[in-house]
Amino acid sequence: MRAFVVNELAHPSKIALNSSTPEPKAGANQVVVDVYSVGLNFFDILQAQGKYQHKPPLPFTLGTEFAGRISQDSPIPEGCGLRRGQRVFGAQIGAFADKVAADLDRVIALPDNVSFDQGAGLFITWPTSYEALVGRAELKKGEWVLVTAAAGGVGIAAVQIAKAIGAKVIAAAGSTEKIEVAKRFGGADHGINYSNAGWQKEVLKITGGHGVDVIYDPVGLINDCLKCIAWKGRALVIGFAGGTIEKVPMNLVLLKNVSLVGLHWGAYSIHEPNHIPKVWENILAMFSSGRVRPVIYDEIYSLEQLVDGLAALEKRQTWGKAVVRVKDEKTGERAKL
Repeated sequence: MRAFVVNELAHPSKIALNSSTPEPKAGANQVVVDVYSVGLNFFDILQAQGKYQHKPPLPFTLGTEFAGRISQDSPIPEGCGLRRGQRVFGAQIGAFADKVAADLDRVIALPDNVSFDQGAGLFITWPTSYEALVGRAELKKGEWVLVTAAAGGVGIAAVQIAKAIGAKVIAAAGSTEKIEVAKRFGGADHGINYSNAGWQKEVLKITGGHGVDVIYDPVGLINDCLKCIAWKGRALVIGFAGGTIEKVPMNLVLLKNVSLVGLHWGAYSIHEPNHIPKVWENILAMFSSGRVRPVIYDEIYSLEQLVDGLAALEKRQTWGKAVVRVKDEKTGERAKL
């Protein structure tokens, strides 16, 4: 089968698609999934180079978030509730391929109103944003939220979830185009370009001097955002896509009674596994109600174009969730784009 195999750690641009990779075999408590779509994540670029915290042993197939159908020849572990041919989404290392062997606890039935392309960006992106805002920040109706990288995968999910809760959302991004994406597809109330000097003053003006109650930051802009946080505000540390892990001046935290709150969704499977189904129940209910929907970047990549997609992601050219389409949703044949 086709697979993006990392034999030696390198930038993705130096890795080629392998067309003769053996198909995966299901291990204990696993199913084999025919991959239809795969979500692109910034950590894919880091993982290929050995710069991400999770370092699979070499060789490994890159890619994590996927959507597809359970293979007709897949074993079905007793009592799991899944069936061959069922539409599913999930996350498992090895997703940039025609097939992936996935752990049962990392596979979920895909709602009928969600396409494979949309489903490919759900498993990590949406619970990260939901648990951060709802579980960690305890966001309430009427509060002000500032979302950095608001047009990105987790960002635009955070914008939608905050709006569904009834919060007032300020979308922060580095260009007018991305601000408009966050407004048009995410429903953000206001937009701020954080490449402009003194942008925090505009935030304070928008909020009537109150400041934002919650900061959602996957970039590494906590220090900048603290200049416009409200009294007893909560600053959510989601990631460091900007490449720098910040050192926060703790006097700012003290002076405004600020809470610095981390969110590592992947660690919930170790420390709080019983909480995961509750989060998914609430997210899927949001999808069913139509209050939120996955946002997909308007250029879909084929598996052969994976390197191009990761390059666009690395250069901050994409918005929403960038996706590789492996198979056509209607025919099940290899996608031709």
